[in-house]
Amino acid sequence: MTQDLLPITRIPRSGLPAHAVVVGDPARAAAVAGLLDGAEEVSYHREYRVFAGSWKGLPVAVASHGVGAPGAVLLFREMADAGVGTFLRFGTAGAMRPGIADGDLVIAEAAVRDDGVTQQLLPPEYPAYSAPEAVFALRRAARAAGMPHHRGVVWTRAAFQPGLLPLFSYRGAGLAAIEMELSALLVTASLRGLVAGGIMVVDGVNADELVDAEATGGYDPHRDVVAAGVERGAVVVLEALRLLAEEYEA
Repeated sequence: MTQDLLPITRIPRSGLPAHAVVVGDPARAAAVAGLLDGAEEVSYHREYRVFAGSWKGLPVAVASHGVGAPGAVLLFREMADAGVGTFLRFGTAGAMRPGIADGDLVIAEAAVRDDGVTQQLLPPEYPAYSAPEAVFALRRAARAAGMPHHRGVVWTRAAFQPGLLPLFSYRGAGLAAIEMELSALLVTASLRGLVAGGIMVVDGVNADELVDAEATGGYDPHRDVVAAGVERGAVVVLEALRLLAEEYEA
C-alpha cells in the first residue's frame, strides 16, 4: 500500500539496514550491491535506487541519490526515517591539491557548505564535519586495501560547471577535492544524530578547469584508471562500514 512507502523515494517506511552506502549513480548502486551477499532491490523511483544485502555478515543498504545536494538530502532523510543510522558516501570528485592523482581516494574530514540547499536550512556558520570514527574506519580500510588515499576538507558545490559569475577560489585553503553532495549528508547527520562520512575516487584534477577541453583535453570520468579506483574503492567503503559496526560502534 502506498501509505507504507515514504513519499519521495518510495522506499518502505521501516526495515532498512542500519548501515548504508550512498552513491550518485543508480548503476553504481547496483555495482556496489553486487558485492553483497543476498542483495535484493528494495525500490527504484526517480534517481533513488535502493538495495539491501549483507557484507561479511553485516546488513547493508546501498542507495543512489542522483546529482546534486537538493535531491540527495531527500534520500538521506527518508533513509534515516526507514532505519539507517550510519551513512558513508562513495562518489567521485575532482582533485584540488597537488599530489592527488586520478584513481586515488580522498577521505573527507569535513566539507565546505556550498551545496545549494543547507544554506536554506541552517546559518552558514554551522559546520559540515565527518564523524571521526568514520574517518578512522575509512582510513584503516584504505590502508588495508593498499589504495593511495588522502585526507582533507572537500568542497561541496552546487554548480558542476563554471558560469558567468566569478567564483571565490579555495585553492589557497588546501582543500583536497570538489564534489556535489557530501556537505548535505554531513549536515543531515549532525541534525539527526547519525554517523556519516565520505570517500571519493578522483576522476580529474584542477576543479573548474576540468571542463576546459582546449586546456586539458576535456573532462572524462570514464577512463580505466577511474573505473579501477571505483571498483577497489567499493570494497574499501563496505569494509569501513564493517569496521564501524564491529569496532567503533561496539
